Amino acid sequence: MGTETRDGGRTTTVLLCGDVMLGRGVDQILRHPGDPALVEQSVRDARGYVHLAEVASGAIPRPVADGWPWGEALAEVAHARPAVLVVNVETSITRAAEFALGKAVHYRMSPANLPCLLAVGPDVCVLANNHVLDFGRSGLEETLRTLEAAGVTTAGAGRDEQEAFAPAVVETTAGSRVAVFGYCHSSSGVPRDWAAVDGRCGVALLPDLSDRTADEVGARAHEEKRRGSVVVVSLHWGSNWGFRVPKAQTRFARRLVEAGTDIVHGHSSHHPRPVEVYHGRFVAYGCGDFVNDYEGIGGYEEYHDEVRVLYRLTVGPDGALAAADLLPFRSRRLRLERADPERVDWLQAALDRESRAYGVRVARVSEDRLSLGWR
Repeated sequence: MGTETRDGGRTTTVLLCGDVMLGRGVDQILRHPGDPALVEQSVRDARGYVHLAEVASGAIPRPVADGWPWGEALAEVAHARPAVLVVNVETSITRAAEFALGKAVHYRMSPANLPCLLAVGPDVCVLANNHVLDFGRSGLEETLRTLEAAGVTTAGAGRDEQEAFAPAVVETTAGSRVAVFGYCHSSSGVPRDWAAVDGRCGVALLPDLSDRTADEVGARAHEEKRRGSVVVVSLHWGSNWGFRVPKAQTRFARRLVEAGTDIVHGHSSHHPRPVEVYHGRFVAYGCGDFVNDYEGIGGYEEYHDEVRVLYRLTVGPDGALAAADLLPFRSRRLRLERADPERVDWLQAALDRESRAYGVRVARVSEDRLSLGWR
């Protein structure tokens, strides 16, 4: 979405969400479910996750339409166009049967169900995460071929190191240029041998969160900034639960901003974590999950992981944040619907409390929208 600022410059709207996990139970309710076999300790059939969701919230029709998992979020994405939508696809899109060794959970979606991903119209799919190689390198290669054939732009994984570390570039109809880099870190559970190196396919895996690594990532961001891009660095890092952000992540994100990054898109946590506006640039330390099959799984109710957030950011011509809205949803029957007032209130209170240390306040401005204020 392009509008003019007071000085005549054009703004760019970027939509962000957290992890999109279209495999396992979600894959099983779509038109072309793949092999439901799993090798998890407790669940051996992906349809078991559909059953858990139905016990929790009611019957789910099968097969569902391609847009079902996105539900009421589809209208928000459509309304924001020509915004650039960046999603983290945490699923291998493959028919491969080779389960990665040493992993407790594997996510696989049938390539025939790709229309589900296409239904939301992602401009960039980030693949740097701890599930894209759940079915080995052959599974990743099929994922890359499938997305490429459908015209989907990817970042964070590739057939070799150069491709994995290259940015995805989007030229908008409003005249903006957005460059998205995708990276992951072992703190999110990415095995070190998944790295793309020496002509071998894999992910853009950061060796550490040191200042040296931040400067290397920042140098790539700076090069894109010189080309006039709004620069997004998408990072899969950190643990699944809890609001605490390690100091190493804060230092790393701020160093990226200082080098020229406009938006730091953090993900891996199953629920939203604090947000920061540093030197006028937006930092999400954890966006939370957006689409998954966790419904009905207990144990972390205090974090309300059924609450999902679409982040709508408006940045100026120089990449500085002009406005930031958070659009809350709730996952029910494996479909996104508008969050009810009680959940919106919880989200506002939690993010406002946790983001204050970063100079950000989160306010409720309507029944279905939160907005950021910063100093």
